[in-house]
Amino acid sequence: MAKKEHISVTPATQFLRQHGVVFSEHPYPYEEHGGTAVSSRALGVEEHHVVKTLIMQDEMASPCIVLMHGDRKVSTKNLARQIGCKSISPCKPEVAQRHSGYLIGGTSPFGTRKAMPVYIEQSILQLPQIYINGGRRGYLIGVAPQVIVDVLQAKEVQCAIDEGNSIHV
Repeated sequence: MAKKEHISVTPATQFLRQHGVVFSEHPYPYEEHGGTAVSSRALGVEEHHVVKTLIMQDEMASPCIVLMHGDRKVSTKNLARQIGCKSISPCKPEVAQRHSGYLIGGTSPFGTRKAMPVYIEQSILQLPQIYINGGRRGYLIGVAPQVIVDVLQAKEVQCAIDEGNSIHV
C-alpha cells in the first residue's frame, strides 16, 4: 500500500496535530453553494454525518460557532433560549470570515482566528464518526465527535429542526 500523502495543511489541521487528534482527510470537488449535499455525495456518506460549521452572533454581535448536521437546520429561537441570549442570527459572510479566518464554504471550528464559544447539536455526539470542514473548500476531515467537546470545550445544545422557523446556511 502506498504511503498516504498530506493533502492539506490548514490552520485547522495544524491545530488538530498540535492537540494530538487523529483524523482522516477527505478532499472532494467543491461546488459553489453545493453545501453538505455535495460533499456527502462525493464522500459516499450520509449527509446527517457531515457537520456544518456556522458562524453566528447574538444581539450584542458577539460571535459563536454552531455545529449542525448537514441535513438539519438551526432553530435560532431554541438556540438563543438555551444559551441565554435574546437572539441569534447568522453572521454576514464577510463578518464570519473576519471572525473565523476561513472563507465561506471552508469554515472549520478548529484553528479559528478568534476564539469563540462552540455549540454542538447533542445528537452529533451519538455518531461514531463525523465529517467536518478541514479549513478549506473541498476538504473535509473525519473525526470522532467527542474530539469537538474535548479540544474545543463545545457545549451541547438541542436546536436541530427539519423545517419551520430556521436558518439554512
